[in-house]
Amino acid sequence: MSQSAFSPTQRQPAMARDLHWIRGALQSAVSIEHATMPLYSAAMYSLEVQNYPAYNTLRSVLMEEMLHMAAACNALAAIGGSPRIKQLDPTAIHTGLAGTVAPGLTARFARLSRKQLDTFMRIESPVELLPADQQALRYPTIGSFYSEIKAAIEANVDLVAGAIRGRRVANQVGGNLGYAVIDPKGSDPVGQILASLDLIMDQGEGFGASTLSSGAGSQDELSHYARFAELRFGRTYSGPDDPELDTITAEGQRRYFRGAKIAWPTVINSLAVPADGYAAILRLDPNRVGVLRELRAFDAAYTRMLAALDDAWNGPADQSWPSLGRAVFEMNELRVISCFNILRQPVPAAAVAKIDELYPLEAAELRALSDFSETLYYGPRFLNTSLNRDR
Repeated sequence: MSQSAFSPTQRQPAMARDLHWIRGALQSAVSIEHATMPLYSAAMYSLEVQNYPAYNTLRSVLMEEMLHMAAACNALAAIGGSPRIKQLDPTAIHTGLAGTVAPGLTARFARLSRKQLDTFMRIESPVELLPADQQALRYPTIGSFYSEIKAAIEANVDLVAGAIRGRRVANQVGGNLGYAVIDPKGSDPVGQILASLDLIMDQGEGFGASTLSSGAGSQDELSHYARFAELRFGRTYSGPDDPELDTITAEGQRRYFRGAKIAWPTVINSLAVPADGYAAILRLDPNRVGVLRELRAFDAAYTRMLAALDDAWNGPADQSWPSLGRAVFEMNELRVISCFNILRQPVPAAAVAKIDELYPLEAAELRALSDFSETLYYGPRFLNTSLNRDR
């Protein structure tokens, strides 16, 4: 993660939090939840053995992020909006999260490393664990953004309820997948939306300042933040000695991870993806035709996945489940293409030797996220080919 300077005066005048704003904010929420998925996937794919604690942690978080995105789509669809999914840009995380959430936080697709886990923890962080200057931002965390959406819904209950009962242009998708389907004929559909947003927040950053678990709503499983912290610190979460008296702080949080040791996994040494999607490196690669074939196959599958998800929410209602099934199929293809094909393609030594020349503005971060003393391999670049010209 590259962290730019934060200004304590970045709070701006509040916009009108009306129904139009709520719909726009929920679309931003869809974008935010999507942004985490390729980032965490890249780390998960980089594991040589995919059945050990690190893999299970990354996979469990990734699955819940998919459900969070679906929950945000259902909330938006319930109030008359249409989730825009096929237009999502996976590479947007290079410049930050949607909705001006966590200003200054950027990330790139890379193998699993402790530095990358620091980025993941920042993305999922509770606001209480941030420095004071970052806490002063309008949306310092994803949770603070959802809190604003909740507050806007609560301030416009009648308008939101009316929108739920009004014309609907998108489908509700799911029902037994672990997230809410909003029933417009239910006793409290607005309450269903609020509860769905609470679940997203609690699973991400934890429930309360004295615990990093997700609360009773998720059977007290560890939050995403705590799961990443376990890998980062190499110990399972032990929690505060006295949750009634002890408040977890950023400075002292390591002492809440004093449980069983977690062994660091074997990680494929992939080169973090430059902003050009390896274009400059590929020009120097004698095997560029073969490498590009695999990279393009992955990108095409990712694009088909987004299109299938878009169809699930915005296509014919009777085809919603088959569309979701196509998306799941493409998700499986991504893992196969990445793990068995892309991550087995070495980056040529001649290109590695010229990394500072090829990427003068990115080289330092590429070195920080990859081990240049060992053979480097390509990694998936996550291009939506309907937006990005093939490179």
